[in-house]
Amino acid sequence: MKKVNKIKIKINGKYIKIQDKITLLNLIKKLKVPLKKVAIELNQSIINKNSLSKIKIKQNDKIEIVHFIGGG
Repeated sequence: MKKVNKIKIKINGKYIKIQDKITLLNLIKKLKVPLKKVAIELNQSIINKNSLSKIKIKQNDKIEIVHFIGGG
């Protein structure tokens, strides 16, 4: 059986452990985040949603997921 390496990252201020070498897109899907209603920041840079599948999450990355809320 293959051992899965885990890394520690911070999402919205909370530390979690996730599978190593996961893409940002796969992480967002795993967290069940509705892509159309959020902005994603990785290490203080806003990420273009077209790039999510190309970005691999690394140890100690800091991710902020901001939900848009409508109203008026």
